[in-house]
Amino acid sequence: MPAKPPSTSTPAVRPLGERAREAMRLRHLSPRTEEAYLGWMRRYHEFNGRRDPARFGAEQVTAFLTQLVRERDVSASTQNQALSALLFLYREVLGIDLPWLDELVRAQRPARLPVVLSRDEVRAVLREMDGTPRLMSALLYGAGLRLLECCQLRVKDLDFDRSQIVVREGKGDKDRVALLPVGLRAPLRAQVEQARAQHEADLARGAGWVELPDAWARKAPNDGRSWPWQWVFPATRTYTHPETGQVRRHHLHETVLQRAVREAVSTAGVPKRATCHTFRHSFATHLLEDGTDIRTLQELLGHSDVSTTMIYTHVLDRGPLGVRSPVDRLPNLLEAPPPVAYVA
Repeated sequence: MPAKPPSTSTPAVRPLGERAREAMRLRHLSPRTEEAYLGWMRRYHEFNGRRDPARFGAEQVTAFLTQLVRERDVSASTQNQALSALLFLYREVLGIDLPWLDELVRAQRPARLPVVLSRDEVRAVLREMDGTPRLMSALLYGAGLRLLECCQLRVKDLDFDRSQIVVREGKGDKDRVALLPVGLRAPLRAQVEQARAQHEADLARGAGWVELPDAWARKAPNDGRSWPWQWVFPATRTYTHPETGQVRRHHLHETVLQRAVREAVSTAGVPKRATCHTFRHSFATHLLEDGTDIRTLQELLGHSDVSTTMIYTHVLDRGPLGVRSPVDRLPNLLEAPPPVAYVA
């Protein structure tokens, strides 16, 4: 039988977006970073007339970044995110290590002081909330958690005996130990029991699955129905995972808590632009006011550099750098003087 002639057809080139998504997942970038980078890559592609980005150089990248500032008036952090996406595109996806990439200067981010609520303001906001959003907000403030860290808590990460919370895959893909406030132990236990009853009902109808981290899903896929891996704050609805057909329950979506906090701040009459992250800022500031040392606070917040934590020293209730104003040494300075008696 004669041998088949060698194929002369060239292999199909995979779409750039597909290759970029695969490269990001291989490097364990978060889903949010993945979507943000893909968005910037698409905008860059459109900006250059959908031509092959491998043909471009520093001139096109600089023009794109400049256009973001001049025409769209983006912030420095947004411009830097766009640059990071293009760096990833060229180095990790296209395999092009061009020297001009290192010479691009990142936009300087202006220093901003965080918004901090007073203890009375925290109390006023929490009083305007109820149910699960109130408990989650109290946990943001009491443990210094970020929004998604709170939403993505699993049952196995709560340690009531040691009064601690293990935060898994936090910002920078780092684990850390956070406080489990004594005052929240009872309501958290009640929340866990409520989640357990819901999980058992899900199991009874053939559901009860949750999403697992990629590595663990491959190693122990059946853990997706086990109790320790369930969400502490589950969503009210289930969904069917398209690839596996599993009926899963997601954690409570972060927008639910964001909306509840925004409405509570408005109803409480707090004259500050407070968000869910404001509770974390308030946690850090109030601990410093109570005498917690900066290194301990750095560990609790999960900061890599203590300079990030130092920003809270500028928003203490003692004033900048703890200095007392000289006007405070002049009591009753602006009080109305006593009336002068008129003598005829």
